[in-house]
Amino acid sequence: MTKTIGFIGLGNMGQAILKGMLTNGFTTANQVIVSRRNPEALVQIEEKFGVETTTDNRVVAKQADLLILAVKPNIYVSIMQEIRDYVKDDVIIVHIAAGISIATIETAFARPIKVARAMPNTPAMVGQAMTGLCFNDALNADDKKMVADLFASLGKVEIIDETLIDAVIGVSGSSPAILYMVIEAVADGAVKAGMPRQQAYQFAAQAMLGSAKMVLETGEHPGQLKDAVCSPGGTTIEMVTKAEEKGLRASILASVDAAITKSIQLTQK
Repeated sequence: MTKTIGFIGLGNMGQAILKGMLTNGFTTANQVIVSRRNPEALVQIEEKFGVETTTDNRVVAKQADLLILAVKPNIYVSIMQEIRDYVKDDVIIVHIAAGISIATIETAFARPIKVARAMPNTPAMVGQAMTGLCFNDALNADDKKMVADLFASLGKVEIIDETLIDAVIGVSGSSPAILYMVIEAVADGAVKAGMPRQQAYQFAAQAMLGSAKMVLETGEHPGQLKDAVCSPGGTTIEMVTKAEEKGLRASILASVDAAITKSIQLTQK
């Protein structure tokens, strides 16, 4: 990868992407430039990642071959208006915000532009992201491969139609928060039984990691894997029965649906 990668904004998700890219060798620090308005934050970014930084978004726009917009959704349009006269003609714009459609980006630049829309999640920090990725028609096959390779350096990638981006936000973009809550709750049960808390987190987190790998690597239906653990009259079927009684499945389904609904509402604003 010899192209210059620019970041405008670098919050938690942006830092997860940058860390993943550098850790997995997709690019090197001397090929990255980052802009943020806060000089103190830039000092921390320089120290942490060793990349070039600036407070001027236009400097990044001029240099970037692939420009990642990692700012809050409410300032996307103003940022695009600020930089649209400075970006390279063949730049690829990658945006990662909920509620911002490809059409919104195209309109804001007011000229033909290559746009990729990505919805990764914060496990990118540890190379285990799940990213949904879609493109406008301006990208060629090489462009698409480069962007897909970028996000593949962070974990797994699926190319999707933009109509599914709200579902991606529900199933993977926002869901880590719910999964962390599950780990915490399972660990609390062990702590209640006398296990030290950090040890309980280790057991609970590894159980979730192992269960996820079973789904991905065996290809079996999650329900089949659940049934295989539930011995007649045993502890696991007792746990499953109580979870159903307390509405675990319905609660999680409703939570995912709420995230998807919110994403749709943000897009319509």
